[in-house]
Parts: sequence; structure tokens; C-alpha cells
Amino acid sequence: MDTASPSRYPRVLSIAGSDSGGGAGIQADLKTFAALGCFGMTAITALTAQNTRGVRSIHAVPLQILSDQIDAVVEDIGVDAVKIGMLHSADTVRTVAAALQRHQLRTVVLDPVMIATSGAVLIDTDAVAVLVRELFPLARLVTPNLDEAAHLVGRQLESEADMEAAARQLLAMGAPAVLVKGGHLAGDTVSDLLLAEGGAPVWMRDARIATINSHGTGCTLSSAIAARLALGDALRDAVQRARAFVRGALQAGAGVRTGGGNGPLNHGFAPEAMRVLAS
Repeated sequence: MDTASPSRYPRVLSIAGSDSGGGAGIQADLKTFAALGCFGMTAITALTAQNTRGVRSIHAVPLQILSDQIDAVVEDIGVDAVKIGMLHSADTVRTVAAALQRHQLRTVVLDPVMIATSGAVLIDTDAVAVLVRELFPLARLVTPNLDEAAHLVGRQLESEADMEAAARQLLAMGAPAVLVKGGHLAGDTVSDLLLAEGGAPVWMRDARIATINSHGTGCTLSSAIAARLALGDALRDAVQRARAFVRGALQAGAGVRTGGGNGPLNHGFAPEAMRVLAS
């Protein structure tokens, strides 16, 4: 009698907000998981009314419902990796941290979403300190963009040297590894820095892609990293392959008009190419 375990999908849970416009949040996460061959699940933290032009309103999901979503998914389907995005309040952060501890979820990519592409503030002031204290130590990787990293360390970041200093400070604040995304630096090159505790800085540089369709770029990158970790990649490989996916999605969506503002990436640009990349 064959006693081998049945095959199953790599399972990735997104704990994040819902974007009614479909370009960011859990919608972007689910598209990314599917494109990379993973089974995506969600625990919605907040509902947003937004489109490519901006965020109109935010409604936080009741904490018990948020907790129940996570429990329901973990207890039945199971989770190989977690992506955490928008956490609107300090109580939301605490609820998520408690769930991670309760279920011993350790492959966690934390994207500290604070400000939308449109400039809308997506997190309460009190929540930031709680996020650092309670979620940084539980994450495998924290992925702030330049503005978020600057907010976390309390100063402007205007160069690669500033990025490295901020990354080291974020490690000292409890993150085991940090990916500081330098896309907001001026210039024709996009520089991202991966720094893990006890490791040397790993710089990843590429030519900037000219496009206004960048809504959801951060969500997509963090969810792609989580997907690659669920597929078994080492951290550095997961980040590099996730960056390749995002660049492909940006390039494929650069000439497409969706809405009147910052449009989304093309998440379904070429899944077969990503399967080749993953092999």
C-alpha cells in the first residue's frame, strides 16, 4: 500500500488590506501567488475604497474576524509562508502577532505598508511602534521602501550609504533580515539592498523602467518573495527571483492604461517564463 503523502500546492497566506481597484493589497498578492504556481489564501485586515487615483476610505475588519480568518486557513489548509501587508491599527498588529505565535508561523515576509502610492496614510501612528516591537522579531524578512525605512529610522534617506545605515539600524531594532527598496532614489538605476543579521550587504541594481503603472509594486514584490520561499528558495534567491518577476510585470504593463492615475502591474505577463526561471 502506498503511504506517500499526496502532492499539494505551496501554500501562501496574505494578511493584508483589500484594494477595491485590484492593483495592490490582497488582490495583487493573489495574482502574484497564482502566477508563481502557489495556492494563495487571505486574511483581510481592512477594506479600502480606492482606485488608481487614490484612497477614499478605510474600514478596519473586526479583530475577531481577522483572527478567525487566520485560524480557519491554518487549521484546515496549512501555510508554508506568510506575507503581511497593511495593518491599520496597533490592535490589528497585536492580533496578527498573536496568531503568528499561536500557529508557530515562521516564514514571514513583513511589508510595513504605511503610505499608498497616492500619498494616503494607511497606518495609525501608534501602530508603528507596536509593529516594530511585536512583528519584527517574528519576520524572516522586512521589506520597507525608502519612505517607510526613513519613517522607521526617523531621518531622510538620500543615498545608498543612507540605505545601508538604515538597514543596519532596522536589524538592531529586531528584524533578522531587511530588504530596503531604493526605487524612490533619484537616477536611472534602481538599487535594492538585502542585509541579513551577520551577513554582508547584497546590492541588487537594475535600470529603471519608465512607467506610471507602479501601483502595487511593493505588495507584489513582498508576495513574490513569500511565494518563492514557499517554493523552497533560500532567502537571497527568493529576493532575486521575486525582483525579476516584478520587473517583468512592470515592463509588460508599462504601456497599458488602466484608470486615470497610477495603474497596476501586469501580474499575468508570462507565467511560463517564470516557470523556466524557477527551474
